[in-house]
Amino acid sequence: MSLNKVQLIGNVGKDPEVRYLDSGVAVATFPLATTDRAYTLANGTQVPERTEWHNIVLWRGLAETAEKYVNKGDKLYIEGKIRSRSYDDQNGVKRYVVEIFGDNMEMLTPRAAQPAAPAQPQAASPAAAQPENNPSDDLPF
Repeated sequence: MSLNKVQLIGNVGKDPEVRYLDSGVAVATFPLATTDRAYTLANGTQVPERTEWHNIVLWRGLAETAEKYVNKGDKLYIEGKIRSRSYDDQNGVKRYVVEIFGDNMEMLTPRAAQPAAPAQPQAASPAAAQPENNPSDDLPF
């Protein structure tokens, strides 16, 4: 059992950026915003709304799914592990980043219904056009 587990529900900040490693493995990255609503403490103190941004990293099939279906503004459930790393930026400044490496992703934004393809008219046979009236048959069709 892993003690390093993160579960987030939030909105995608921008479309996923997908890169392919030399080995052909897809890697997707995008920011995810989670928001705590404003509330009032028992003593009357107002706590303002707070939004936090999380760096999400997806690999292989999840990355390809994100590339195809995830867009800015979508609501997602992400489950994964926290990873941190440090690096030197272009100016030689030491940077530190925390990322969520997703193991599971569920899309929570409902998709607009796709218009149904128009029905193709089919020639009906004369026998199929007229329903049979059989008095011993109690079925309504």
